[in-house]
Amino acid sequence: MRSLSQMPPKKFTPFFMKLTLKKWRLPKQKSSCAPDGVNTNVDNDVTPLERRTWNVYMIIGFWASDYLSMQTVENPSNSLLMGMTWKTGLSTSLVGMVLIGLPLIFSGAIGAALHVPFPVAVRSSFGYHFSKFAVVTRCITAIFWHSTQTFSGSLAMTACITAIWPSFARIPNKIPATMGITSPQMIGHFVFWSLQFPFLLIPPHKLRWFFILKTIIATACLVGTAAGMAKIAGNSGDIWNQEYSVHGAERSWLYVKLLNSNVAGWATMATNIADFTRYMNDRSKAQYAQVVVLPAWATFVTMMSLVASSAGRAASFFVCAAWCISQIGTNLSANVITGANDLVSLFPEYINIRRGAVIITIISGWVLQAWKIENSAAQLVTFISGLSSFLAPITGIIIADYWVIKKQHLDVPALYDPNGRYVYYKGINWRAAVAFLVGNVPCLPGLASEVGNVSLNAGILELWYMSYFYGFLSSFAVYIVTSYVWPDKRSQVSETIHYIYEDEEVEEVDIVIESKLKN
Repeated sequence: MRSLSQMPPKKFTPFFMKLTLKKWRLPKQKSSCAPDGVNTNVDNDVTPLERRTWNVYMIIGFWASDYLSMQTVENPSNSLLMGMTWKTGLSTSLVGMVLIGLPLIFSGAIGAALHVPFPVAVRSSFGYHFSKFAVVTRCITAIFWHSTQTFSGSLAMTACITAIWPSFARIPNKIPATMGITSPQMIGHFVFWSLQFPFLLIPPHKLRWFFILKTIIATACLVGTAAGMAKIAGNSGDIWNQEYSVHGAERSWLYVKLLNSNVAGWATMATNIADFTRYMNDRSKAQYAQVVVLPAWATFVTMMSLVASSAGRAASFFVCAAWCISQIGTNLSANVITGANDLVSLFPEYINIRRGAVIITIISGWVLQAWKIENSAAQLVTFISGLSSFLAPITGIIIADYWVIKKQHLDVPALYDPNGRYVYYKGINWRAAVAFLVGNVPCLPGLASEVGNVSLNAGILELWYMSYFYGFLSSFAVYIVTSYVWPDKRSQVSETIHYIYEDEEVEEVDIVIESKLKN
């Protein structure tokens, strides 16, 4: 027997080396919707009963909250800077919300009816494996937008700190000018990112109170800013008398471009709204009131924005603090939860919504370095906006599939089965692929022109100016035609097949099968 002195020393293993992928693996809960051998987790499954806490009024409040962001408030003044009038800013916001309101409602109805997130719902139209393309596309868009909107909040935080301690703005800058950010702004970015981080970890079904709080605070801030700035200026400004500086066809196409920009700004939400409506417990037709409520709200916000922009900008502590809260809410609703759901779908064995939110916000906040995007690469900002030309065809295909081809009837358990009825050909629905190419490829030269200053003829540029409308409508039409001419009978069911949890009382008459729980 060897003595203790002869025993080999125990090898020291650093803590981080012990964190193997196996230890990061999430447990597969008992009620998983997927068949045996398929990885998923509770955040990717059909929403459990206890998480269905949203009603139609919460959804309307959610939209009111999401519309109140720094980018949305700045949009009306952009039309003034481009040579248009206040009527242009108002009408593009109003008409834009009417037009995007329809996709929002039709897409959101899928989540409300089936209680599944976008990455799962899209499998019905794109196919089980090809749906990952749509998921990755949306995830990239969410990461970029989260990056730029986080930095916008950081600038508000910098102004907020300066309002309390004016000497903060005089901190010596130690960061090279080529970085596009100063030392005070970097501190403001760190503070805002750190304050935002805990909110991003709140489960979506528990966020109702935050969206209500944001709506109240941001609305009060907007109205107060408009009234205060108008009083400082002596009136509401002279924008009401501003004349057009562009005329003829140029003005017409500029209007189309501004309208497209307003609609495209909601492209991500129109695609992923099922990520939120899946938490609804109310399927009443009252949700269709959104198509009236949202434009009315957009009109109010636009008018307040125009009044504020006509007189100047406030930089007081309370205004900047309100916009910090506003940006956190926008990041939650439009970017973080969206991207986190995508990562959950792509890596369900290891990532849930909370882990996904952490990954998304670290990449967006620090890896992408949004200050370079905002300050030194205007073309990249245009490129991010141009990503909507990828999302428009996806949204059109999803809506065409659910409402026209499948007639609102899906086999929910099959959405989780890689060998189920939505496998099409090796997991790819070629009809969706063709429809996407038709809706996206013709717009790519226009995107290249905006980003790289490529010279193109007027016709191609004009198509780009209405890229969201073209992408949505053309993909919508092509998918319907190809699905009718070459139908896939296996993917269609006559009645909705829901996944039913234990003790769930269901009143819908279209349910014909209750999926059994996996033991």
